Amino acid sequence: MNIAEISPDFGLPVYFLLFALAVIAVILLSIMGKFISLWFQAYVSGTPISLFNIIGMSLRKIPPKVIVNARITAYKAGLKDVTVSDLETHYLAGGHVTDVVQALIAADKANIPLDWRRATAIDLAGRDLKEAVQTSVYPKVIDCPSHGSYITGVSKDGIQINVRARVTVRTNIAQLVGGATEETIIARVGEGIVSAIGGSETHLQVLESPQRISKLVLEKGLDSSTAFLILSIDIVEMNLGENIGAKLRADKAESDKRIAQAEAEKRRAMAVAMEQENLAKVRDMEAKLVEAQAAVPMAMAEAFRNGNLGIMDYQRIQNIQADTDMRNSIAKPESK
Repeated sequence: MNIAEISPDFGLPVYFLLFALAVIAVILLSIMGKFISLWFQAYVSGTPISLFNIIGMSLRKIPPKVIVNARITAYKAGLKDVTVSDLETHYLAGGHVTDVVQALIAADKANIPLDWRRATAIDLAGRDLKEAVQTSVYPKVIDCPSHGSYITGVSKDGIQINVRARVTVRTNIAQLVGGATEETIIARVGEGIVSAIGGSETHLQVLESPQRISKLVLEKGLDSSTAFLILSIDIVEMNLGENIGAKLRADKAESDKRIAQAEAEKRRAMAVAMEQENLAKVRDMEAKLVEAQAAVPMAMAEAFRNGNLGIMDYQRIQNIQADTDMRNSIAKPESK
């Protein structure tokens, strides 16, 4: 006896219903298949995660595969304290779950102290945590200056010295958040090199012992408050530049010369002005003398009219004047 015999009138709808249920079951199994696969993968890896939790990740817009794979990787590497909830929280905060787990594993294998809280803080701060851990294991070399030019300093004897250095650093995980970057290291090392060259008595001391510069720079503690620890500073190239001291002395001499010329020109101008002023005074006095001499005949005429001057007096004056003119002509040297 079959279904069609029991319900001959409703056989077609029953078959249709069973077919629809089978299709729905296949669709549900296909949808659930990936979740079941991830659940089984976590189970056989020794890190069981409930199926409902995996489904909940998908509903919370979290890629279950990323979280499950990260959890399995961390657990197998010995990081059993990292929970699924920690991974989900970090993903929702915008972090890079896979990179953080890989960095934690690398730090653990290299005996670098790094916990989950610090690692996630570094990652959320925008730093490349994986690269930072790698730099802690394999120190990084920074060219100073980075753009291929030279750091220029001047020794006390005025000789310019051009230097190019390489700084070997490793990441300081403890100060990676909030610590200064490579640009600060380059700037501080450049400042230290300029200061060390400037403190040298002669350029020969710098050329003779470049390691002296490295020692002085390292003693300054330039890696303070930075994300790096400076391991060494090596001078890779050094050459002489201009004689800045001689150039400055030449410029000063030229400046002093111009000042002296200006002062001399000032004094010359004042002398010329004074000479012209004296000439003007002489001419003024000569004019006054001529004026006075012109007034003598008028005064004599007035004296005649008033009876104060007689003919004999006038004659004696004329004789005295003639005698004076004769003496003056005798006293003058003969013209050649």
